[in-house]
Amino acid sequence: MAVAWLRSPVGLGRATAVLLGAVVVTRLFGLWAGSVTYGVYSDLADGVDVVERAVEADRLENLAAVVQGPPFMAAIVVYLCWFWRVRVNAEVFEPAGHAMGRGWTIGGWFLPIANFWIPRRVMADVWRASAPVGRTVSYGLVNAWWVMWVLTALVGWGAGVNYRSAETAAELREASGVTMVTDLMGAVAGVLAILVVLRVTRMQNEKALAGPQGAVSLGVGVSP
Repeated sequence: MAVAWLRSPVGLGRATAVLLGAVVVTRLFGLWAGSVTYGVYSDLADGVDVVERAVEADRLENLAAVVQGPPFMAAIVVYLCWFWRVRVNAEVFEPAGHAMGRGWTIGGWFLPIANFWIPRRVMADVWRASAPVGRTVSYGLVNAWWVMWVLTALVGWGAGVNYRSAETAAELREASGVTMVTDLMGAVAGVLAILVVLRVTRMQNEKALAGPQGAVSLGVGVSP
């Protein structure tokens, strides 16, 4: 088995939280842009002249699509680096307490269908290993984050299907409404993800510093 190194997750944890925060902000911007589009489609369905407003709504939707991309991609990269870091640290805290191998920390996100449960399984093991010794472990926050993430992915898929098949103003309004729900759910999932990242980071840092090995353990290889 590969050697596990206990390294501080604080820097990566903070960077991940900041980038996830940026994703939440862009989701909220997308929600606002979607509300403008929804209003345009509603009036169009009622026979109201919306030519000028439609141009503005289209501009906002395009801007939302542009600003959401970079923070999201950056958050993915930094989050995966953080996740790998805390997964390896968790092996030091609890060498035998992991149902999934290290490779699933990254690979589990990219395997169709299985990515709806593997990352949560890895996170649950990390959460348990990182928790203070002797304290009852509750997975409420982890479960809330994961359920919201899965629901956001499923609703987002449905929104895409609706938009591709929509033809009338009423159908476009409905599709726009589903997209707004997706953005709102995505923002909530982002906030929950931030809370999970900060909690795991804090637990690991405190556990490393409070134990017999303390801060001396940081950066020292330990064979599981």
